[in-house]
Amino acid sequence: MIDFHLKLTEFLQSQFNLQEGLALSSSVDVIMLLGLVLVAWLIYFVCYRLVLSVISKIAAKSKNTWDDEFINTGVIKRLARFIPALLLWSLVPLALRTAGLSKAAETLFSVVLIILTVSVVFSILNTFINLYGRREISKEVPLKGVSQTIKILFSIGAGVMVLSVILGKSPAIIFSGFGALTAILMLVFKDSILGLAAGLQLSSNRMIAVGDWIEVPKYGADGNVLELALTTVKVQNWDKTITTVPTYALISDSFKNWRGMSESGLRRIKRSLRIHLDTIRILTTEEVARLSQNPLLSDYLSAKQTELESGTNAEVNPQLTRQLTNVGTYRAYLRAYIDAHELISDEATQLVRQLQPTEKGLPIEIYLFSKDNRWVQFENLQSDLFDHFIAILPEFGLKLHQDPTGHDFAKLGE
Repeated sequence: MIDFHLKLTEFLQSQFNLQEGLALSSSVDVIMLLGLVLVAWLIYFVCYRLVLSVISKIAAKSKNTWDDEFINTGVIKRLARFIPALLLWSLVPLALRTAGLSKAAETLFSVVLIILTVSVVFSILNTFINLYGRREISKEVPLKGVSQTIKILFSIGAGVMVLSVILGKSPAIIFSGFGALTAILMLVFKDSILGLAAGLQLSSNRMIAVGDWIEVPKYGADGNVLELALTTVKVQNWDKTITTVPTYALISDSFKNWRGMSESGLRRIKRSLRIHLDTIRILTTEEVARLSQNPLLSDYLSAKQTELESGTNAEVNPQLTRQLTNVGTYRAYLRAYIDAHELISDEATQLVRQLQPTEKGLPIEIYLFSKDNRWVQFENLQSDLFDHFIAILPEFGLKLHQDPTGHDFAKLGE
């Protein structure tokens, strides 16, 4: 067989007067290395320019959307870099005859190959997360924190492999040296470790999801969850500002999640009207007759009068008998009005009750649920209800309690 290396060596000696030994061998190695680099560049050009272009066109015409994610996240581009790097890593050490140069090239391309491998894994992981994010379950069980943890672990592993290649030591030896650095690593990666533990608890218990409305008073967060990451949770407040909350704070501290309200389709209204105590009295016969003309009160007043006139109630001292009061009739009117309202849920709790009287008057608390939990519609309904509840008070001879103002004191002076 013809020894091509010997023939090439003789040719280079005759043409360039190279000395035998290291100079000759190094010159040949350089030429071989340049040739392999050229071949690798041609392969990269074909993969990157031609193959990527063809795949992109096929993905654009395809009805599927998952293949577009492989293009958008750069999986194909990084594979185009990986293939020529793999070729150089496998052939360059075999082609070079100088031991030192061969070893240096092998180390260099091994490091490059490790870095490119990690980049390909990262891009594939990003593709999976993007595809998973299209599913509804991703809002309840987010995996972004898990993916970031995997990336950190891969990065640490890649760093150990790079050190192993450069130092020529076994990865096990390098990993064993981390034992002495455990305290430092725990300090450096404290937030990541706490965030990982908190993220797993939040996801497994489905305590929070992207799109949830949460309140975290300690951090001034009140709005929708935009992103659940390894160490932070991004919340867009109602004023469009964004608050970043540490993930582990949602485990160590309390927070309110309004998801139950959103999923039920209902929203609670709970508000009190403070009735002026001096206006509470027994209704006169004329007032009972007038209020009986109201369709919402006719059945109530008729039944109440029958109840009060029957039994022992009529035989007792008139001053001790039960009688209709304006505040009791007003509560009955509120209940009837709420029952008849089409935008108020009749399946959820409805309550009109008295609270403990105070120096601020007698609180009448209205407790009900709106069928529409959208913010604007909910606020409009709540305002309309209490506009009417306040405006109808004079019909019952009632007034709201209000602390005296400067205008009141001016009248008193007059």
